[in-house]
Amino acid sequence: MRYIGIHAQQIRNNTLSIVLLSLFPCLVVVLVFLFFYLIAYLQYGGQPESPDLWTPAFLNTRMVMPWVLGGVLLWFIIAYFSHAAIIRKTTGSRPLQRKGNMRVYNLVENLCMSKGMQMPKINIIEDDSLNAFASGIDSSTYTVSLSRGIIRELSDEELETVIAHELAHIRHRDVRLLIVSIVFVGIFAMLTNLSIRILFRSGSRRSNKNAGAIILIFLMVVAIGYFFATLMRFAISRKREYLADAAAAEMTRRPEALVGALRKISSDPDIEAVTRDDVAQLFIEHPRKKAALFSGFRSLFATHPPIEKRIAVLEQF
Repeated sequence: MRYIGIHAQQIRNNTLSIVLLSLFPCLVVVLVFLFFYLIAYLQYGGQPESPDLWTPAFLNTRMVMPWVLGGVLLWFIIAYFSHAAIIRKTTGSRPLQRKGNMRVYNLVENLCMSKGMQMPKINIIEDDSLNAFASGIDSSTYTVSLSRGIIRELSDEELETVIAHELAHIRHRDVRLLIVSIVFVGIFAMLTNLSIRILFRSGSRRSNKNAGAIILIFLMVVAIGYFFATLMRFAISRKREYLADAAAAEMTRRPEALVGALRKISSDPDIEAVTRDDVAQLFIEHPRKKAALFSGFRSLFATHPPIEKRIAVLEQF
């Protein structure tokens, strides 16, 4: 696969970020309208002289949209700027101390100097499995996180190519785009969990029929939103992994070392602390591979291309 260059990739990712930011409010508006339309249908549908259902749905949507969009914007701002803490908590990563880990720091510093990059922070995940990821939205938050297992099991040449792969994600601004998608999907995931809990509580209290139906409609609408927000996440092409692999091979001039690293990673990528699929997409290989159910179906919606295909591309260098 031809490496298209850092500038072109940065423009592509910046454009896609803007598209995602624009589509998300549109999706919220459509879902709020759908919710009120279904509520109106619940109240008036099937009656001989039922009113036009579009009118009350439109009026209610117009009335609540400033509050809904304001709440979504507030959530986005908080989640966007607290993403580093959220990711650290989800992955169990912590700062890697320079003292006693000069091997890792030297590899990162040499690669950054070769490309004129500012050195990112370095975190470690206390897990014997082999995996790594990059995160951050700007130079003050860019971070490369490595598992204890990947540091111990890979040779210097292999570890250098993995670090180069993660630095390529930072240079291409993939990480900023992924953070935006994580925040968006997280909003609907939170609303889905909340509506499920309310639905079960209302059922246990034998609430009136209409209240249960309204909560069920809310759950259905939020689930639709979660599905489409997830599709937006998949719109972030899996080519980003191929391009980061190509950039790493170009940066280190050791594609064979990256092939060796990917083979070792594929044997044990599972990071036990990672339970969220949105955060899992940050890793060089999906960290919940063995725990995934319905793997044949999931492959249709995979955030990562198969390592075998990535290796096949690298072997052409």
